[in-house]
Amino acid sequence: MTGLFVTFEGGDGVGKSTQAAALEHWLRERGREVVRTREPGGTEVGERIRDIVLHHRGHIDPRAEALLYAADRAHHVATVVRPALDRDAVVIQDRYLDSSVAYQGAGRVLDAAQVRDLSLWAVNGLLPDLTVLLDLDEASARRRLDAVDKPFDRLEAEQAEFHARVRTAFLDLAAAEPGRFLVVDAALPVDEIAARVREQVAARLV
Repeated sequence: MTGLFVTFEGGDGVGKSTQAAALEHWLRERGREVVRTREPGGTEVGERIRDIVLHHRGHIDPRAEALLYAADRAHHVATVVRPALDRDAVVIQDRYLDSSVAYQGAGRVLDAAQVRDLSLWAVNGLLPDLTVLLDLDEASARRRLDAVDKPFDRLEAEQAEFHARVRTAFLDLAAAEPGRFLVVDAALPVDEIAARVREQVAARLV
């Protein structure tokens, strides 16, 4: 693997898409090939899975939900992420396996270690070079979501207790792997967050 794999994590409404776009623009200005993608989704198969896990109106068993995310991740990494890294591109991705550990592990109260192992098996052990965790308390994140004129998806619509468990799980993951994670207060100005992200990416591109 010769490229750079950067993922953005955090609860809903923390600004992942904004920061991913800013990083993509900065890298392209410097002549780097960038593949910006997301999970679930990122492939034709993934978009179908995304529609199920985020917009299905009925109940989905938590284990089935975790397996659907893992299936999306396996196909996505095999067909998009690894080929991009192999040709020295920078992959910027909105959500990866840490989201499964936080949302399905902690949020759905499954065994977090089993959820992580499932994802690692699905992607043959691929971990990001840098994971940016945008951290924001769930009440502030909910106010941001409320300000957007669109219906909530299945996960956004969960209760505050669910989102509190997710946030705690993300912070625990970051504490366990400080070399991979950059934790940034998502309440900071957008430009300040972007500068901190750029600094970490630049150090890994040397």
